[in-house]
Amino acid sequence: MALVVAGTDYVLMPNGTTAQRPTAPAAGMTRFNSTTSLLEYYNGTIWLATGVYYAIDYLIVSGGGGGASGGGGAGGVLSGSTPVQIGTVYTVTVGAGGSGAGNPSANGSNSLFGSVYSVGGGGSIYSSAASSGKGGGSGGGAGYADGPGGVGISGQGNSGGSVVGASGGGGGGGGAGAAGGTNPGGSNGYAGGAGISNSITGTAITYGGGGGGGGIASGGAGGTGGGGNGGNNANATNGTVNLGGGGGGIYSAFPAGNGGSGVVILSIPTNRYSGTTTGSPVITTNGSNTVLKFNASGSYTA
Repeated sequence: MALVVAGTDYVLMPNGTTAQRPTAPAAGMTRFNSTTSLLEYYNGTIWLATGVYYAIDYLIVSGGGGGASGGGGAGGVLSGSTPVQIGTVYTVTVGAGGSGAGNPSANGSNSLFGSVYSVGGGGSIYSSAASSGKGGGSGGGAGYADGPGGVGISGQGNSGGSVVGASGGGGGGGGAGAAGGTNPGGSNGYAGGAGISNSITGTAITYGGGGGGGGIASGGAGGTGGGGNGGNNANATNGTVNLGGGGGGIYSAFPAGNGGSGVVILSIPTNRYSGTTTGSPVITTNGSNTVLKFNASGSYTA
């Protein structure tokens, strides 16, 4: 039998806190949750809030650029909030780090959640000519001759360090929190720019450190947040996986360090979380939110 409520009357739903939910719920049960101030229903597995859209927070880190003489730029780091539509599948792509084996070295790949994306970090170059670093989320450091660092993208990263004077030391790759170190004419490589801290998982973690530049005498340190260390003609290290760090540079022999892969992290109100994912994200909780950490590509169905 249908229930019809006429005119401007209303139906008053059962009202209670999250802790007062039925202990043995059945699919279709509906109530007002006074803890979240949302109408919710039980779908047979979990309680979900009603409505077409809801907001989730994200952290999107792209792959870092490969090192050459200069350090590789960090992958772009982008955080914020975006609305999602219930029932829609949102693609998650985790960008790979760029290779340090080429001349110039490769940029990192973009990471994205749906239509929101950050840009891969810029690579560098070995040649003494055309020494500019490559642009990206954060820019790569200049090679061992005069040249500017690559330009970073505002809101995602910073520029790589330049080289002033044919000195034999490369500039540091730009980081999400600071520009790469500039070589004013010495034979040492310069440090990568620092990354930026984010607590979306509930723990403060630094992402997006720039790679240290290579040098005849010594290499520069990688920036905090996964930047690889630079070396002379050996010992450059890779950017850290899933932190988007730039690869460390070396003086002239190659390959240098590879960039580290990125990561995509979503923080979803638990009462909205659908439980439907692909790609095996790491699932944790942070207060009233469910946190999905995608170390590799996958998807989330809102």
